[in-house]
Amino acid sequence: MSTDTPPSAPAESAAERYLAVQRSDEFSGLRRALRGFVFPMTVAFFLWYALYVILSAYARDFMGTKLFGSNINVALVFGLLQFVSTFLIAWLYSRYADRRLDPIADRIRAEMGEVRHDDGARG
Repeated sequence: MSTDTPPSAPAESAAERYLAVQRSDEFSGLRRALRGFVFPMTVAFFLWYALYVILSAYARDFMGTKLFGSNINVALVFGLLQFVSTFLIAWLYSRYADRRLDPIADRIRAEMGEVRHDDGARG
């Protein structure tokens, strides 16, 4: 058994490749495209959720307004719309990623020599 450490040249080479990719214009564009979707959508969802919470706390009469029958009120509809908006954002992100992010990421991955292990199909 040897106590010699193996040469670390391949690891340094890989690290240098990753740093070069990180500094590339293409990777910067990918990050910018991701942020261009994620940040505005996060702010929009947070404001929508904050509106729901604020109305629930300070506009109780409005939120208690009956809409259908005796149990369906504005608060329940707003609460259910939180779930709808979450799924809508996830669906929009999936479409956005398929069109704008994945092609760039696949190109970068191919340049790095890595193989993608999925069939590329999404719902």
